[in-house]
Formats: sequence, C-alpha cells, structure tokens
Amino acid sequence: MSTFKPTTKLPDVKGARIAIATAEWNAHITGALTDGALETLKANGITDKDIDVYSVPGAVELTYAASQLIESSMYDAVIVFGCVIRGGTPHFDYVCQSVTQGITSLNADCDIPVIFGVLTVDNEQQALDRIGGPYGHKGKEAAEAAIKMIHFHNLF
Repeated sequence: MSTFKPTTKLPDVKGARIAIATAEWNAHITGALTDGALETLKANGITDKDIDVYSVPGAVELTYAASQLIESSMYDAVIVFGCVIRGGTPHFDYVCQSVTQGITSLNADCDIPVIFGVLTVDNEQQALDRIGGPYGHKGKEAAEAAIKMIHFHNLF
C-alpha cells in the first residue's frame, strides 16, 4: 500500500515570475482560464508586477510563445491557455496533437516548467464546465500546478 499523500497546502513561492500565454481563439473560455489563474496566483502571494500575460492568435501558437518566454530567462514558469473545440473536420486532432507535443517537448528540454492549460473538448458546454462548473476551474488548477512546479524546480 502506498504512503504517498498529495500536497494540499501550496508552497510559498513569493517573488516568482510567471508568464501566461493565452490563445485568443475561444476568448470567452481562455479569458476565464486566465482570470482564474490570476486570482489563484495573487491569493498565493504572487504580485501583479511578477505576472505577465501575453496573447497569441490560437492554440498552435502557444508552443512558440512558451518557447520565446522561456528563452527570455525572465520567468520561473510559463502557463499556456487555449481551448480547442471539436468540429466536423480533422483540424481538431491536428491542433490538439501539435500543441500537446510542443508543450511536452518544451517541458522535456527546457529549464523551467510549462503548465498545460489547454482544454480539448467536444463542445462548448464541456469547456464551460471546466471554468468554474462541475469539473472545477482548470485555470485555477494550472496556477496551482505552476506554484508547485516552481517549488519543485527550486529543490534542485
């Protein structure tokens, strides 16, 4: 039997610098994700001056944005937010695969964590359910993950 117990209290990472890259596509969803993250970061001692929010056209551009933000050496973590809603063409699959592989590659190869906050859903209601509905608030969860990963990174 495992003795692993997940952390419930978020570590103190005051003074950490965080970048958020948000896709404009489905802005009513991605804006809510960003707002939830900002609320959580500020509630945990990260100040406005330590958070920068950037806008990109869509989910595919999030990988490039995260890469540039990492290369700037200005941040302790990058959070990316997007929302891809399935349509009637294979475009959904290509976009989801592209952004997922891109962010995964950055996490494997770079020195700071990139938090994946991209909703990949079948319909708009599923996205709405994930920005404060029955499935929680994925923006707030992404901010919590960023705080935990900054702390993890600082252990080394």
